[in-house]
Amino acid sequence: MALGARRADVLRLFVREALTLAGAGILLGLVLAAGATRLLSGMLFGVAPSDPASYAAVATLLFAAVLAASLIPAHRATRVSPVEALRNE
Repeated sequence: MALGARRADVLRLFVREALTLAGAGILLGLVLAAGATRLLSGMLFGVAPSDPASYAAVATLLFAAVLAASLIPAHRATRVSPVEALRNE
């Protein structure tokens, strides 16, 4: 913001970076979970090893958690005065 960025730009930067990392992690986790359920299918009760609703629910919950976890600090960062931030560095 000290170099002319708007608050929306700073928010977008924080959130985009967090969601990119989370998206890669969620995709990798879904692939690994699909493989692990084949091995652990004897321990699953009431859920099929390839239940798309379970995968979608977990992925959505993780995505929402990452969104909240990135928006809150990003919003706080935009409220800090650029002069104060530069002075503390």
